[in-house]
Amino acid sequence: MADDAGAHRAIPEVEVSGPTHRRGPLRPDRLQSVRTRVSGAGLARLFQFGDAVALLLASFAATRLMNLPEVMWLGAPTLAIVLLVATGAYSMSARERLRRRFGRLLIAAAAAGGAAGTIYSLLDPAFPVIGCATWVAAAAAALCTTQTAWMFVLRRLRAKGQLTPNLVIVGGTAAAQRLIRRALKTRDVNILGIFDDRKDRVGPEVCGVPVLGKTADLIDHRILPYVDRIVITVPPKASARISQLLERLAPIPNPISLLLDDDDDEMQSRAVGRIADFDLMHISGASEKSSYLLVKRILDLTLSVLGLIALAPLMTAVAVAIRLDSPGPIFFRQRRHGYMNEEIVVWKFRSMKVEETDHKAARQVTADDDRVTRVGKFIRKTSLDELPQIFNIITGEMSIVGPRPHAIGMLSGGAEASKLVETYAHRHRIKPGLTGWAAVNGSRGPVDTAEDVRRRVALDLEYVERRSFWLDISIILRTAPCLLGDSGAVR
Repeated sequence: MADDAGAHRAIPEVEVSGPTHRRGPLRPDRLQSVRTRVSGAGLARLFQFGDAVALLLASFAATRLMNLPEVMWLGAPTLAIVLLVATGAYSMSARERLRRRFGRLLIAAAAAGGAAGTIYSLLDPAFPVIGCATWVAAAAAALCTTQTAWMFVLRRLRAKGQLTPNLVIVGGTAAAQRLIRRALKTRDVNILGIFDDRKDRVGPEVCGVPVLGKTADLIDHRILPYVDRIVITVPPKASARISQLLERLAPIPNPISLLLDDDDDEMQSRAVGRIADFDLMHISGASEKSSYLLVKRILDLTLSVLGLIALAPLMTAVAVAIRLDSPGPIFFRQRRHGYMNEEIVVWKFRSMKVEETDHKAARQVTADDDRVTRVGKFIRKTSLDELPQIFNIITGEMSIVGPRPHAIGMLSGGAEASKLVETYAHRHRIKPGLTGWAAVNGSRGPVDTAEDVRRRVALDLEYVERRSFWLDISIILRTAPCLLGDSGAVR
């Protein structure tokens, strides 16, 4: 792996400064990275679960009060949730009127209660009609209460910029202008800027949104970690131009979509809604499953907290050994690539002499490297130097399983590793990990040559495409045997 490098302060949130025209009317005052933002799909499932719990409690109370059949309290809530999902109640559109939203809730409650009541009355002629009405009233009250709470949560998240998607537009076309005008009306999306190869012809801004550069400037632009999606607004008929743009944007890890050009204002309005819900013509980028991400995060937190408790004595012993072995701090911090090219500060136990630390990973570690301390040799060989990254996992910057984070500007064979493989940044489509598919398949330690970099990236991208909960479990179980079995690896 890249060697210890110092980064002596945390990375601050990006403050938007400068003249208003450089920010544009659709750029929030404070940008938040994609990693720290809330998943709309995951939030919708959380709301569904909350509604289901509220309906079950209301149903239980109604059945007890009116002496209804026991099965009533389970069947009717299930039907109500199915109706709410089918009618789009969890689309979370900021434009939906309250009258329509609450009307939908009442209709779902009445339909579910009426259907269940009808079925049960056929089975039992003595089924009380008033009992059905009581269930509908209880269910409607429960749904109205929970949905009011959800609207409050959504309002807070949107105000903080944690839910509204951040977009970047490629192509200052007429379609881009209509998209921006519609976004100004609805505020469903934030448009951070425009990139166009015809910058001199397009001008410094399009409908107030600043033109930040040409397409090539987007590849390494510092705004990328804050962009949820890149939207190409070039007319679909210009297939050659679209292919050219996709080729140029290939190194970018962010999802890319094509906005179908349409002159109809109503169709454009729907397009903005689809963008807000991330439902466009998907071209490239990982399509995440919110259920997998939720389970993965729960696994990360559970194992990292338990690991921190269990390994606290060992980590204390390592810290004491480092302090006694050589002068200098116990920990060091290094700036590395995180999710969507975000710069994160990764923690490790210091394993090198302070005066020999390689802050930019310009020199890979070699066998019997004279920069490594006596304790450093042991903790590097056993990977104990990586244990402080448990804190990175707890804060959400890293995961237990994922591509190993590389130092920013890391050199391999005299060349910058990120420039050796065109799709290098695609490994940043997921959070970096403490262990990973590459590590358990022999690609562990320094990458000294271009071929080493290509193999590491190939294995990382294989994991990005195949990742699943069970693959993560398999990698975790294989990690310890791999660490014990590759004693010859240079660390």
